[in-house]
Amino acid sequence: MSDVYTRLREALLRGEYAPHQRLIEADLAERFAASRFVLRNALARLAGDGLVELQPHRGARVREISVAEAIEITEIRRAVEGMVAARAAERITDPEIGDLRRLGEEMAAAVQSADMLRYSELNAQLHGTLRTLARHAAANRIIEQLHGQVVRHQFRLALMPGRPSVSLPEHLAVIEAVCARDPDKAELAMRAHLTSVLDTLRTLVAH
Repeated sequence: MSDVYTRLREALLRGEYAPHQRLIEADLAERFAASRFVLRNALARLAGDGLVELQPHRGARVREISVAEAIEITEIRRAVEGMVAARAAERITDPEIGDLRRLGEEMAAAVQSADMLRYSELNAQLHGTLRTLARHAAANRIIEQLHGQVVRHQFRLALMPGRPSVSLPEHLAVIEAVCARDPDKAELAMRAHLTSVLDTLRTLVAH
């Protein structure tokens, strides 16, 4: 069951199913080679993650996250991911510093070559790497659930004209603070980055 849950969750996060699209059990059963019982359990878990809506007598559909809700979620992420960045700065090892700096170089190269899809992937990789470095299981679970709900909006922001040139220096500032093993600076840099994300989301509401 967990395998079906994981595969369906990844498909939802990749945008293979559109907001409000109905998730037909027969189609899912064929795609994932799973029984209706297993699928229903997976859909129930996805509903708990905030990715799916279960409607009485109508089945499941993909849940749409409004920009207003994405703002609220990002406010929570700002607090938790700030703490995660600080913890990563405290725990990072010398080999991990090299890996993190290389990731920053890849992000800069993606922006320079205007490869925004690659930059979006590296953005997600950076945040995931910081969670791994922090070694904080509870924070990791919280962020993964929140990230799943706003991933569509994050992808949309990454493709906005001019946005990567703003977010890249913010990401590099986080990387440098973590690599310098400065937890206070790392937390401030992450909070500043997510404040910038919030400001951009608010412009979407304004328009």
